[in-house]
Amino acid sequence: MVLPVVAIVGRPNVGKSTLFNRIINERLAIVEDKPGVTRDRNYAQATWLGRKFDVIDTGGITWEDGKIEEEIRAQAEIAIEEADVIVMLTSVVNGVTDLDEKVAQLLYRTKKPVILAVNKADNPEQRANIYDFYSLGLGDPIPVSSSHGTGIGDLLDKIVSEFPQDLDRKDDDVISFSMIGRPNVGKSSIVNKLLGEKRVIVANEEGTTRDAVDTPFVADDTKFKLIDTAGIRRRGKVYEKTEKYSVLRAMSAIERSDVVCLVLDASTGIREQDKHVAGYAHEAGRGIIILVNKWDLPEKNSTSAKDFEKVIRQEFQYLDYAPILFVSAKTGQRLEQIPKMVKKVYKNQNQRIQSSVLNDLLLEASKLVPTPLVKGKRLRVYYMTQVKTDPPTFVVFVNDPELMHFSYQRFLINQLRENFDFTGTPIKIIPRKRK
Repeated sequence: MVLPVVAIVGRPNVGKSTLFNRIINERLAIVEDKPGVTRDRNYAQATWLGRKFDVIDTGGITWEDGKIEEEIRAQAEIAIEEADVIVMLTSVVNGVTDLDEKVAQLLYRTKKPVILAVNKADNPEQRANIYDFYSLGLGDPIPVSSSHGTGIGDLLDKIVSEFPQDLDRKDDDVISFSMIGRPNVGKSSIVNKLLGEKRVIVANEEGTTRDAVDTPFVADDTKFKLIDTAGIRRRGKVYEKTEKYSVLRAMSAIERSDVVCLVLDASTGIREQDKHVAGYAHEAGRGIIILVNKWDLPEKNSTSAKDFEKVIRQEFQYLDYAPILFVSAKTGQRLEQIPKMVKKVYKNQNQRIQSSVLNDLLLEASKLVPTPLVKGKRLRVYYMTQVKTDPPTFVVFVNDPELMHFSYQRFLINQLRENFDFTGTPIKIIPRKRK
């Protein structure tokens, strides 16, 4: 399911980044008490009243002449375009300014829900001075203090109430998968060859694909939806506004995918950015397949594939569960195996294991490796049950969750993989104290 998107916009130095950090409950954005510190959009996920949503922090909008100011304004406009709900942040300290009025005029044209929040209302006297902000024509202003947390709950209540009800829902009969990777690794070429027609733009130039494109098709009597994403670039290396917009699109595509195909370039090898891209999908808990594209280009011998796979396993140690396919979009080599592999990974990540079978496994595992002893206290494992799929998630009831070391969790995950086919999907173990 696509998560709702909330954009925080406003003139410089009204506390947008502080509000962003407060909403996501961590210090992710740089906060400094001077204008212009945030020059880029920041993305993060937040939860309120059980609803998850994406939050975009933007730089302060100005209409001054200058390349940086123009870029910041363009970034904010892109965030506004992408958002389902917009929070316009102002400051009670300065009152209504000419810039506030210009930003409000920009938001009038969006025809999207706009919530007006008045920041730095730290005390009752300041909270009483918000009536001037009705002149902006954006409805009832909500007084907040981003630094102290006052009024944030009321603001979040209002945000959640404005979420659209018609966001994409998961179709259980369709397996959705996406192509992710840094620019120019051949994602669009794979899509075109796989579908047998030219559905997305292909050019030998980085960043050609700007948007995520959904294409339904059928293979082996199975319905698929293929999402071709724009290349993901490292934040500090992305300058063009449309490129930055593509990052959010790609993240959204990952969220809507059951399985993601991480595309690597055999001709250039593995780069640091490939690891960042893979991390997005791994953290999202998606099934993952690694596609090594352009396998027709490098010179090879009898051990080339094994050697390259060894490098992949070394560089992507956290993706040891992901199968690897060596493909070529140019020649079509092994592309027909992609839908079959996607179907297999999808099946694996949605399988359920009976609790009785899990506890037989747990008993055998305890015979193989004794539970760890921490500061004279031994971990006791009582019971295991699967609580969800996609990804498969298991709760292990123990005497003390603090005694469940990461290495023992890893041991249990390995036991699960040895006894059941979880190829392509991450596995989560949650230790919980037995009542």
